[in-house]
Amino acid sequence: MSANLTAADEFAAERPRLFGIAYRMLGSRADAEDVLQDAWLRWRESDKEELRSTQAWLTTIVARLAIDRLRSAKARREVYVGPWLPEPLAEVDLATPESKAEIASDLSIAFLNMLERLGPEERAAFVLHDVFECDYDEIADVLNKSEAACRQLVHRARERVTTERTRYKVDEPTRQHMLERFINAANRGDLVALKSLFAPDAQLISDGGGKALAVRRILYGAERIARLWYAIFRRNINPERRIVRINGELGLETRYRGKLHSVTTIDTDGQYIHTYYTVANPDKLNAFASIK
Repeated sequence: MSANLTAADEFAAERPRLFGIAYRMLGSRADAEDVLQDAWLRWRESDKEELRSTQAWLTTIVARLAIDRLRSAKARREVYVGPWLPEPLAEVDLATPESKAEIASDLSIAFLNMLERLGPEERAAFVLHDVFECDYDEIADVLNKSEAACRQLVHRARERVTTERTRYKVDEPTRQHMLERFINAANRGDLVALKSLFAPDAQLISDGGGKALAVRRILYGAERIARLWYAIFRRNINPERRIVRINGELGLETRYRGKLHSVTTIDTDGQYIHTYYTVANPDKLNAFASIK
C-alpha cells in the first residue's frame, strides 16, 4: 500500500470497478453493495504488506463473495413471483470511469438478463475476462482453477450469450425513435401501429415481483403484446411516459397519476422491438422514484 494512501483511500479508488464486477455478477444493486461492504471489512483487516496488487486482491475477494451470493440468489429467484429481471440503474448511479460505449454494451438489462443463463463460475469468468479484461492467470487465482479450465468456462459462456448479444445493435437516435414510436402508439391506443412496432415473435418480460401490477408470465407475439397496451389505453388511466436513461441506454419511465410504476428498456433492430423489458417491482426502483 502506498505510504500516502489509507486503506479507505485505496478501497475508494477501486470501488467503481468493484461495484461494476459485483453488479454484473448479481444483477442487483443491493446485493452488489452488500458484497462491497463485506469486501471492505476484509480489506480493512488484511495484512497490506503481504499484497502484491491491491486491485488483484480486491477483485478476487469481490468475485468470490459474488459467486457465493449468486448461488443463494439462484434459489431465491426460483420462488420469485413472475419473471425476474435485473435491478435497473438510473443515470445518477453511473458516475464511474466506464465509457458510454462500455456501459451500453456490457451493462444493459438485455445483457444482464442473458448472463442469468450462466452458472456462477461461468458468469464470473466471462465478466472478468470479456468485460474487465482480466488475464486467465488472474481468473484462475479467483476461481482456484487451472488457466485451461478458465478458458473453457469463458468459451462456453461466450457460446451461450455472444450470439444474442451482438444480434441487435442500433445507435442512440434510432433507439430514441423506436421509443417515441411506442409512446405515440400507446398514448393513442393505436392497435395497428402497436402491432406493427413489435416483431412477430416479440417478447414482453415484466417484473413486478408480486408487489406491483405486471404480467406474471412472458407474453409472446406482436398481437398479444399490442392488445395488452390497447387494453391499458381503453381503461382510460392515461399513464405518463417519458424517455430516461436506464443502465446507460435510453428507455422509458411510466408513471400513473405522478407515481412511478415502472421503467422499461427494449431490444430493437431499428425496425421492430424484439424484447420489451419492464421492471415494476418497487423494491428495484428506488433510484428512479426519487427522480422528478
